[in-house]
This record gives sequence, structure tokens and C-alpha cells, in this order.
Amino acid sequence: MRLLLQGPSGAGKTMSALLVAVGLAGGDWSKVAVIDTERSADLYADLGPFLVLSPTAPFTPERYGEALSVCEASGVEVVVLDSISPCWEHLLDYHSSLPGNSFSNWSKVTPRHNAFVERIARSPLHVVACVRAKTEYVLSEKNGKSNVPEKVGMKPIQRDGIEYEFTLVFELDTRHNAAATKDRTRLFADQPSFRLGEGTGEALLDWCRSGSVPMRPADPHEAIRAQISACVTIADLTDLYHQLTPADQDALRPDFQQHKHRIASSSSQTSSTSQHGNHAHAA
Repeated sequence: MRLLLQGPSGAGKTMSALLVAVGLAGGDWSKVAVIDTERSADLYADLGPFLVLSPTAPFTPERYGEALSVCEASGVEVVVLDSISPCWEHLLDYHSSLPGNSFSNWSKVTPRHNAFVERIARSPLHVVACVRAKTEYVLSEKNGKSNVPEKVGMKPIQRDGIEYEFTLVFELDTRHNAAATKDRTRLFADQPSFRLGEGTGEALLDWCRSGSVPMRPADPHEAIRAQISACVTIADLTDLYHQLTPADQDALRPDFQQHKHRIASSSSQTSSTSQHGNHAHAA
């Protein structure tokens, strides 16, 4: 199982993750480990004798990989990553510290993040990852006014598209209720919000063991499509294109062309708005 829990501070990500984890571990707390970068796992020690690893900064992708290796060697069955946001924040700081062209410098960052995601994907353990989230806004036109901020939901503090790497994604609100925003298990799709608990983990464990629920075929280009969507300039898009193999370039050319048109259209609208603002100021 690859489960992602996202939500703002105070949403109950840590406790929810622990309760789901012990359900996945068949009720045995000794089979649960927490890689605790948030320094919060000890607050829930009364739940049971789970294991805790507390890595220190810097929270590099490589350090997460080392911690996962320790968990795998310890005989646990479920690992909680609480959280994976510090890894992305470290990579952003690393990117900003690099000299030279900002866009080309992503070629030094993206492989490290890809390796981090791949390390989670190939772990033999059940992985429950927490990610901090913040309110996301877009600028829209409302009541005849342009560039009005409009709330569109929560944005995880991780690289865009991280949800593509998980089987199931729950978004938690400030009342500790969870709603499935992505569900390949089809156990929770279209259900109203509810509190996650040990029973949630037990249901997921049964699903993992049954093998009777058909999953859609994996898309080998899903992660790259997420990276395409994250590009904000044509230069960034071109740099990503040239990092791919010729086969991937051919397969994803329509995606690149479609996103290129979106960027060009967005840039044109921004330029038009800027010119309109300048004329208004001059008037």
C-alpha cells in the first residue's frame, strides 16, 4: 500500500497515519515504524509501542532513503513518513543555492527527487506518507473584476504531481475528517468525509491481500506528465523534453505541445493585462 495523507497543520495527519498503520500491521504496534521529521510522534506514544526514527536536518532525499533501509531491516511491516514536505523544502533550498541558470539547474534537482519517489515505490513495506498542505488560490474574474483571488482547495507542500505516485490519497480537514481525492482501491471513492482509524487500515490490508480488485494498468509516463504540468515557462518545458529518451519524447510529444499552448496562452493573457494596467495608469 502507498497511502498519502495531506492536510494543514492541526488536521490530525500524524494520529490518523498511526491508526491506519496499525490496521495495516494487523493490530501489532511493534510492526509499525515512524520516520519522524516533524518531532510529533512521541506525543502519541500512549497508542502503542511503535518504533520511531528521528533523523536530523538536512532532510535530504538520501537521508530518507537511509531511514527507510533501517526500517526495512528492523522487521516492521508499515512505515509512516511524517512528513515528506521537509524533503521538498530542502530541494528547493538546494536549487536556490545553485549558481547559473535557474531553469537548467532543475536538471540537478529533478533526478534526486525522482530517486526519492522511486525509493518509496520499491520499498517492500506498506508506506503511509504525510504531507503538509496550504490553501491554494487562483486569480479569476468575478463581478466584473479581474485578478480576484479564489480559493480552489489545498496544495501539498511537495513537488506538483506527487499524488500520482500513491495508490490512495486522503485530504484531511481541520475537523480531522478525511475525503479520498484519489482512490485506486475503489474502497472509499465517492464516500462522504469520515475519521480515519484502525478499521481503515484493516480494510486496506484486506484489499492488498485479496488481489481480487482489478487495478487500471499502470501508466509508465504518469510521473513525467506530472512534471510537464508543473512547468511554468516554455524554457522549463524544453529543458524537461531534452532530458527524456527519444522514445519518451515521441510518446509524450502531444502532452508537451498541449502544455506549450497553455503556457503561451497564459503568457499572452498576462502581457495583455499588464499593458492594460499601464494604459490605465497613464490615463
